[in-house]
Amino acid sequence: MQQLEAREVPLHKVFSSDYAFQIPEYQRPYAWETDQAMQLLDDLVDALDRDDDEPYFLGSMVLVNQKGTAETEVIDGQQRLTTLTILFAVLRDLTDDDELRQALQDMIQQPGAVLLQLEPRPRLQLRPQDAEFFRTYVQEPGGIPMLLELKRDALATDAQRAIQTNARALHDAVGTRTAERRLALLRLISARTFLVLVSTPDLGSAHRIFSVMNSRGLDLSPADIFKAEIIGAMPSTVSGTYARTWEDSEQDLRRDDFADLFLDLRLIFSKERAKQELLREFPRQVLSAYLPDRAPQFVDDVVVPYAKAYGQVRDRSYTATSGAERVNGWFRRLAMIDNKDWRPPTLWALRHRGDDPAWLDAFLRNLERLAASMFVRREYTTNRVNRYIEVLKQLEEGQGPDLPAFDLSDAERSATLEVLNGEVYRSTKTRKYVLLRLDETLANSPGVTYDLPVITVEHVLPQNPGADSAWRDRFDDDQREAWTHRLANLVLLNRYKNSEAQNYDFETKKDRYFAGKSGIATFALTVQVLQTAEWTPALLERRQAQLLAVLAKAWRL
Repeated sequence: MQQLEAREVPLHKVFSSDYAFQIPEYQRPYAWETDQAMQLLDDLVDALDRDDDEPYFLGSMVLVNQKGTAETEVIDGQQRLTTLTILFAVLRDLTDDDELRQALQDMIQQPGAVLLQLEPRPRLQLRPQDAEFFRTYVQEPGGIPMLLELKRDALATDAQRAIQTNARALHDAVGTRTAERRLALLRLISARTFLVLVSTPDLGSAHRIFSVMNSRGLDLSPADIFKAEIIGAMPSTVSGTYARTWEDSEQDLRRDDFADLFLDLRLIFSKERAKQELLREFPRQVLSAYLPDRAPQFVDDVVVPYAKAYGQVRDRSYTATSGAERVNGWFRRLAMIDNKDWRPPTLWALRHRGDDPAWLDAFLRNLERLAASMFVRREYTTNRVNRYIEVLKQLEEGQGPDLPAFDLSDAERSATLEVLNGEVYRSTKTRKYVLLRLDETLANSPGVTYDLPVITVEHVLPQNPGADSAWRDRFDDDQREAWTHRLANLVLLNRYKNSEAQNYDFETKKDRYFAGKSGIATFALTVQVLQTAEWTPALLERRQAQLLAVLAKAWRL
C-alpha cells in the first residue's frame, strides 16, 4: 500500500530546499490569465488587510514525492506555484533592500551550499519547452525588467506569453505600493500563508487522489445546509409545504445552477466581495435577517422569485405583453461574456422591476455596455465585481436605470476604443462577441441570433498568403502586418476554417468560400464583403473607420 501524506506547509517551507518542484512534460503548460493571477494577489492583500493572525490557505496541491528526497513532481498546483514565483521575482526586482532581495531570490532559486553538497538550482522547474525561458526572465535576478521589454513575437509559446502578461499585471499592481506595504505582504505570504501538500510516492496513486479531490459527486451543497436551517426554523405546520416549495425551485433550476444562485444572492445582499467560503459568510450576511422568526419569508421573498429570475436569464425566457424580445436579447448578449459577474444586478432588476420591460430594456442596455467594455479591456475580477457592487448599491437606493455606476470614464472609453481599433482577432476570448455585436448592429436587428451549429471569425486578407499569392502584390509586408487581424479584415462564417482557401484571390474567395454552398451571406458583415469589388489597403482604412464608428455608437464610446 502506498503511503499517503497530507500536511499544511507555510510558503517559506514550500519554497525551500525541502522541495525541488518539477512540472512533468505531460502536464499542460502554464495557462493562468491575468484575471486569475490578480485574483490570487487580491486575496492575499485582503488577508493582509484583515490585520489578524489567522493563517491564510491557498488550497491544496497533489505531488509525487519519494520520502527523504526533495525531488517532487507536481500533479496539481503548477499554476499557483508558477504565479507565486513570478510574484516573488517581481518583488525581488522592485526592492532596493539587498537583504530582502537575497531572501526572495533564495525562495526562487536554491543557492549552492558546499557543505550540504547542494548545487544552485531553481525551486520550480517548468516543462522543458519553457524552463530555460522561465529561468532567464523570471528566476534569475534582474530578469523581470528584461521580460517586460520583450516583444510578443519573441515569445515562442502561449505559456511564455502568459508569463509575460501576468508579470506585467503583477508588476503594475505591486509597483505602486510602498516598500513597507510590500514587505508586510511578503511577511504574510512567507509566514502566515499555507498550502496543503498531499503527496504520495506513486504516480498512479497521485492521479487517483487528484481525481477524487476534483470529483463533483452529490455531497451536501451549501444550499442543502441553508435549506436545513431555514426549514428547521419553521413550525411543523408549515415546514413540509415550504420544503416542497424550496425543492420545486431547485428542480426547476437544476442542482448546479441552484447552488450558483446562492453565490449571487450573497453578493446581492452583502454588496461586498467574498472574503471567506459561502458556508461561513451566507448565514451572517443573509440568513441572519430571516432566522429564526422570518424563515418563511426567505423562501417566499428570496428563494422563489430569485430562482425564477435566474431561470429567465439562463433560458432567455422573460415574458411580457411587449418588449420581452428586447430583454431576452440582452440576456443572449450577456451570456456570451466569459464571466457571470453581471448576473447579480440582473437578477435584482428582474426580481424588483420584472413587471416593467421598458425599464429592464434601458437598464440592461446600460449593463451590457459596461460589461462589454470591461470584457473587451479584459478587466480582472476584483475591478469587475466592485463595479457591479456599486450598481447594486445604487439600485437599492432607488436609482436607475441610468445609474452613475454605469458611466464609463474618458480613460475607459478610450481604452475600449483602442482595443477595438487594434488586432481584435488575437483576443480569442472577445473577438466573436465583438464581431457578433457589430453584425447585429449593422443588420439593425437587436438580439438577433443565428441557428447555426458553427460560427467562426475569418480573415479576408489571409494570415499567411503563399509566396506566389496575388495578395502579396496587393499588400506589402507592412500593410499585411497593419491590417490582417483588425476589424476591417474580419468576417463571420458558419463553417470551420478551410486552410486551402487562404490563398484564394479576392474574387475566388468571395464566390467559393464566403458565398459557397452553406449560405454564408446571412451575416451582415459578410454581405458587405460580398458587395465589395476589391480589397485594398485604402478600402480597409475606410472600412475600419466605419465599423469602429458603428461600435462606438452602439456602446456610446
